[in-house]
Amino acid sequence: MSALPGFLLRHTVTVEPYIGSGPTGAAYGPPAQVRCFVDEQTRLVRGPSGDQVTSSSTFYARLETVCPAKSRITLPGGRRTVVIAALRRDGGGLPVPDHLEVQLQ
Repeated sequence: MSALPGFLLRHTVTVEPYIGSGPTGAAYGPPAQVRCFVDEQTRLVRGPSGDQVTSSSTFYARLETVCPAKSRITLPGGRRTVVIAALRRDGGGLPVPDHLEVQLQ
């Protein structure tokens, strides 16, 4: 397998990719609709600095999705949240779906 099959991408989130910090605070790119699978489950994850943080949701999307840490996300129900970490899950040619795991606050 090379990518998540389309039938698994049951949800749509809006991603505003974090592009850096500006004079007025965080700066974001234009919003984009991303097809994905949302798992609303609370769990402990490691943040970019290595500390443990609570993730309220995770979504899984295709690898080409642009969604760096600190990006703003609007979930299907309308709740807005921020990306803790976006983890590439590349099977390296193994018969598993390659995907991006995005952990949310």
